[in-house]
Amino acid sequence: PVLPEAPPVPACARAHAGAMADAEEKPGEEDAIEVPDIFYVPKKTLERVTAKLSKGEDITQEDVSELTAPDNLPDEEMMTPVDMRGVGQDFDDVEDMVKNLGAKGTAEAFVKAKAHLESSQQGEDEEERLKEMTAAEWRAVLAAHDAEGEESDLDEDLEEDLEGAEEEDGEPAAKKAKTG
Repeated sequence: PVLPEAPPVPACARAHAGAMADAEEKPGEEDAIEVPDIFYVPKKTLERVTAKLSKGEDITQEDVSELTAPDNLPDEEMMTPVDMRGVGQDFDDVEDMVKNLGAKGTAEAFVKAKAHLESSQQGEDEEERLKEMTAAEWRAVLAAHDAEGEESDLDEDLEEDLEGAEEEDGEPAAKKAKTG
């Protein structure tokens, strides 16, 4: 939260939906909130892979790569959300999925993830449901998400620097700067 050889999933195709990404499951908590694991894939590619699976055709590594690493899609191409919780097990990235499930199993996992999302959203209001988006919109969301991550890394670094300066002489860094 995406993968040439079996690309790594991360920022490229993985995008968590708004506030849901901020919710966290607490280990040992009986009524833990299940956090969606949303991944956007090219709609036409998912439909093609689904058709190949239903006809019993072979799924290749190329099929999986097209599904999971859609970097070169035209801006108007539609991306559809899937909820990877529907896969039934956790993987570090798509490469890990392919290693454990093979190309066909990985394709089946994405089909299950789409079905899981659709069934989990059945009772929700239309406005609350995750929507498809164009590849251009998807890239903009990823860029914003990446920028947010960089800002948060910078904030953490700044915070650590300030704490380190405070520990050096026992005075807060701000006071030290004013009196220096």
